[in-house]
Amino acid sequence: MTYSAASAETSVRVERCDVCVVGAGIAGVNALFVASRYLSRSQKIILVDRRDRPGGMWVDTYSYVRLHQPHGLFTAGNIKWTLGRDRSYLATKDEVLTHFEHCLDVVKQRVHVDEYFGWTLESHDESGGMVRVTCTSSDGHVMVVEAKRLIKASGFGVVPNDPLEISSARVLSVSPDFCDMRGDDMRASNAPVWVVGGGKTAMDTAHTLITEYPGREVNLVAGSGTFFSNRDRLFPTGGRRWWGGTPVTRIFTELGRRFDGTNETDVATWFRTTYGTWLTPTANNYLLGLLSESENRTIAAGLNEVIMDHVVDAVDRNGDTDLVFRSGSAKTIQPGSWIVNCTGYMLRGENPYEPYVSDSGAVLSIQPRSATLHLTSYVGYFLTHLLFLDKIQDLPLYELDAPDLRKKSKAAFPYTLGSLTMHNLSLIVDSVPNKVFLDCGLDLDRWYPRPRRMIGTTRFLLTHRRGRDHLRHTLDTVRERFDVRCGPLR
Repeated sequence: MTYSAASAETSVRVERCDVCVVGAGIAGVNALFVASRYLSRSQKIILVDRRDRPGGMWVDTYSYVRLHQPHGLFTAGNIKWTLGRDRSYLATKDEVLTHFEHCLDVVKQRVHVDEYFGWTLESHDESGGMVRVTCTSSDGHVMVVEAKRLIKASGFGVVPNDPLEISSARVLSVSPDFCDMRGDDMRASNAPVWVVGGGKTAMDTAHTLITEYPGREVNLVAGSGTFFSNRDRLFPTGGRRWWGGTPVTRIFTELGRRFDGTNETDVATWFRTTYGTWLTPTANNYLLGLLSESENRTIAAGLNEVIMDHVVDAVDRNGDTDLVFRSGSAKTIQPGSWIVNCTGYMLRGENPYEPYVSDSGAVLSIQPRSATLHLTSYVGYFLTHLLFLDKIQDLPLYELDAPDLRKKSKAAFPYTLGSLTMHNLSLIVDSVPNKVFLDCGLDLDRWYPRPRRMIGTTRFLLTHRRGRDHLRHTLDTVRERFDVRCGPLR
């Protein structure tokens, strides 16, 4: 390492490398995996993350979180898990974080990686064929990384939920990210719990409370309701893997065929009826979550009350404590009740727009303001391949301002994301070696035996070009209809 004096009191650390990856969540670790496949042992990657260990949002999130999908399908590249559990097992937070460490160890067997945890990206600029990345540490030190390529894998930029701000002094407002539902404080209390939210965090929290404390009063304020993909339908177990269920690629293909940019209500009805499961009497939201029928039944049987509304406040008045809802109605609750903020994490930030690749082709940005695939893990994997193959600027991939569209139409959002994914994958598959797809451990179709996967792969290869015009027209329709950024960079 070298130093360049900035003043008599401070110095700026300068590090040089071939690739700098900022972000050690699932997107960054997939980018790291791919980069290691193109570099030699003598070359160097610098990995930077603001947290103190790899894992991204998994470092911060609530302690009882589990994977949505079978654990083997959440990885970097083709790195296998070492857990030794049944293939359908949903890994816990600690097990996921251990796998992140394992992925880094595997990558470091192929290429030199220097890790800088506890460092935050401040800025970057390009000049003279190099990218200068300025980072600061938690104790105020400054480091400049000079790299040939920069991969900014901020992903969804998930941050922990704060407790809801409420007026009442007679109830406890908490967040599961800072208050363990299985901890001593919750265990020592018999007061009712009001879970606020209808998504996966709310389902995890309600399920944990119901199973940990049988007979305790647990209530759900579910907003407008959420439906989930039925895990039993997408990932059947035992012999049903050979003949039951539906591979995810086939579902995405059918969604892309049905959605035309205007008919999200009809598509949602079909998808919810065919592949969905839901707890609430109405379920208008969908954001790629998974829930099993068993989990659904356990939660439904254990809930005391479900309210389809949004919490605005909890107030003390006339000797009572009331939950006040957006509709204007109120619900009197017991003093000492717990209010647990399980509202959504995704797409909440106001990050500035950045194209997924810079004009020079040296900087790849993985974040939802220029989304190219449905999950940032896939973006980290596939677009890093395109980056190193020098093809990322040649393909007319569509990018979508995902937060803007979700703000304007939650109903159209998931199906637009599906169309975006299928359109861009149809371009990528024609531009990368077959091995890129064979080594993609994120492919949810891997749940099924190889003969079933090969049938689906063959079908996709034979039809992907044929459906591209329809997908492009759908995305163009969404752009015009909602006035959102949705189209090729050039």
